[in-house]
Amino acid sequence: MNIGHENPEVSVLVVDDSAFMRTALSRMIASDPGLRVVGTASSGNEALHRIADLNPDVITLDVEMPGLGGLETLKRIMAECPRPVIMVSAATVKDAEITFNALGAGAFDYVPKQLSAASLDILHIRDDLIAKKGCGTIARCGPLSNCLPKTSARCRIAFS
Repeated sequence: MNIGHENPEVSVLVVDDSAFMRTALSRMIASDPGLRVVGTASSGNEALHRIADLNPDVITLDVEMPGLGGLETLKRIMAECPRPVIMVSAATVKDAEITFNALGAGAFDYVPKQLSAASLDILHIRDDLIAKKGCGTIARCGPLSNCLPKTSARCRIAFS
């Protein structure tokens, strides 16, 4: 985040295997003037490459994805290039263990997708995401970064 510079926006990478959710989340995030979507990824492996290239302030990360899933991707991010990650999950209340595992692995917060019988409660997700926009600033001065400026040199993601 460029605190005190001309561009005070929090840059966000959206990661979800659903094209619909990537588009919906990107539009929700872009609706807030303090947030800017810098890219999207459809898998965990793609997300790791995009993080190294784009160096976003915050990442929204789907929990359940084929291949490298959300929890595994989160663990790699926290180990190799820590930054605030907001998990976005369709997991129900009975799957709360997934959410706790994500928070335990370093996720900043989570936003439930709130699936209903016929549709997604889009406004609820948008409001939750916008409310959490400050995590880019807060976490930059927390234990993740020790208030150091974010640079791609700090990001050492090993691709396999």
